[in-house]
Amino acid sequence: MTKHKIYTMKFSSVYPHYVTKAEKKGRTKEEVDEIIRWLTGYSQEELEEQLEKGTDFENFFAEASGMNPSRNMIKGVICGVRVEDIEEPLMQEIRYLDKMIDELAKGKTMEKILRK
Repeated sequence: MTKHKIYTMKFSSVYPHYVTKAEKKGRTKEEVDEIIRWLTGYSQEELEEQLEKGTDFENFFAEASGMNPSRNMIKGVICGVRVEDIEEPLMQEIRYLDKMIDELAKGKTMEKILRK
């Protein structure tokens, strides 16, 4: 998949996969939402509005009310690439989220996932 295609992909089409990945490992939709809210600054209501209107990834992150400054503490490999080394800003934001959902599915505590 090209970078451009992922940017125009609807966030709402990928969101259920995040939830399914978490729930298969005994985690919850609420934890997925908490991660997304922590990363983006969206309220739960704003997140639900983004999902309802079918916002693409590019606009989902562009419209976020306050990207968490601690997200630069997210380190590690996702899809074979170190997230801290990704140079394209939007792709890095997408991979930060992927990495956090991966950590949730692997059983990390919310405190560690949210870099507290």
